[in-house]
Amino acid sequence: MPRGSSVARWAPPSRQATAWSACRGRIARCDLLSLEDTERALVGVRVAVYLVHSMMPSARLTQASFADIDLLCADNFARAAAKAGVERIVYLGGLIPGGGDEPGALSEHLRSRLEVERVLASTGVPVTVLRAGLVLGAAGSSFQIVSRLVRRLPIMVCPRWTHTRTQPVALADVVALLTFAVDDAASAGQIFDIAAPEVVSYLEIMRRVAALSGVRRRFFGVPLFSPGLSRLWLSLVTGAPRALAGPLVESLRHEMTARDDRLARAAGLTPTPFEAALGAAIAEDGRLTADPFATAAKDPNPVRSTVLSIQRITAPAGLDAASLALRYARWCAGALGWILRVVHDADGSLRFRLRGTGLDLLVLAPMSERSAPDRFVYGIVGGALAIAGQSGTFEFRTTGEGTALTIVRDFEPRLPWWIYRVTQAIAHALVMWAFGRSLAPAH
Repeated sequence: MPRGSSVARWAPPSRQATAWSACRGRIARCDLLSLEDTERALVGVRVAVYLVHSMMPSARLTQASFADIDLLCADNFARAAAKAGVERIVYLGGLIPGGGDEPGALSEHLRSRLEVERVLASTGVPVTVLRAGLVLGAAGSSFQIVSRLVRRLPIMVCPRWTHTRTQPVALADVVALLTFAVDDAASAGQIFDIAAPEVVSYLEIMRRVAALSGVRRRFFGVPLFSPGLSRLWLSLVTGAPRALAGPLVESLRHEMTARDDRLARAAGLTPTPFEAALGAAIAEDGRLTADPFATAAKDPNPVRSTVLSIQRITAPAGLDAASLALRYARWCAGALGWILRVVHDADGSLRFRLRGTGLDLLVLAPMSERSAPDRFVYGIVGGALAIAGQSGTFEFRTTGEGTALTIVRDFEPRLPWWIYRVTQAIAHALVMWAFGRSLAPAH
C-alpha cells in the first residue's frame, strides 16, 4: 500500500470518527493502487482529504518511479471520487517555486506534486489545494532528516543546498488549515500556500535545531551541490531510505517560499512563528517511542511476494485503452516474433507462446467488468511463467495529455525470485520501454 492516508468526511452525522474529530471525519484505509478498493473506500464520502505521497516501494519488486506511482494513485482516487459523488477533494501538496509556471525547470519531486494536483481535478470533482514546504512535526520525514543530521554529526560539511531558502510550517497549523478547508466550500478550485511567517535557509534550520537541542555543532560550507553525494550522505547518517532521500535532495535546489497567506487570514489563524514550531517539533521528537522511518517502511498487511511495474508511455491522439492493448499485442507479434507467437483466442484472451512449441509463457484474459474506454484490464490467468489462480493484472490506461500507463500489479512469478529479477523482470522492463518508443512520434 502506498504510504499515506485519505481522510474522508462522511455525510451521515452519526458516523463521526475519533481519528480526526476536529473535522468529524474518519480515516479510510485502502490500497490506492487498486481502483476497485479505492471506490469502496469512498462510498458515502462528501469531502475527501488526500494526504498521499508515494516515495517508498510497495511490493517485493517495484519497477516504477515514485512519480508514476503517485500518478496512478491520484488517478484512481480522482476516478473513485467522481463515481462516489464526492463533493470536493482537499489536497496537501508542496510549495512550488514561481507557482509552477515553468514545470520543466522543477525537480521530478515538485513536478510530481503539480501533476497530482492536475490529475485529482481531471474527473470534475472540485479540488482545494494547500501547498506546504517543510512541515515541522516530529514524525515528518524532512524534519527527521534535519534533526538526525544535527544530533549525529558534531561537525557538519554543508553543501551548497543548505543555503537554499525555504519557508517551513508548523504541523499544528497544517492540521488547522486542512480542517478549515474541509468546511470551507468557497475554497473549491483554489490554490493556497501555507507557511510560517519567516523565510530561513536549511543551514539556519540546522543551527536552530542545535541551539534548541542544547548541543554545540560546527558547520563548514563547501561550494558544491552534488546531489548524489548528498543523497548517500543523508541516507547513511539519518537512516532515511534512499527512495525517500533522493527525491527530497533533488528538490533542495529550489527556493520554496509562500506567495500569499490568504487561507490563514480566511481561517483567522495567526501562523506559528518558526522558532516556536521548531521547538514544539523537537520536544515531541524526544517523546517518540518508535523510529518514524522504520514505521513508514512497514506495511501493515502481510508481505506478499508480488510485482508492481508501471511504465509511462506516449498515447497517440484518439487511441483508447483497448486499442492500445491491441497495438501492444500486434507489436509483440512483430518485434518479438523471433521468439514468441501471440495467439488470439475467440474470447479475447492473449497467449504468449514460445515459438516452435505449444508452451504458453503467459496467458492474459480480458476483464470486461473492470475495463472502460480509458482503461483496459487483463487478468494474468496462466502460462509457464505465472502461478495458476493468482490475482495479478496487466492494465493499459490512458490518463490524458498524451500519456498512458501500463501497469502490472499483484503479479506472482513462478520463477524463483533471484532468477526472476535477472530474467523476466528485466525483459518486461525492456519490452515496455521498446513498445513505448514505438508509439513516440518521429522527430
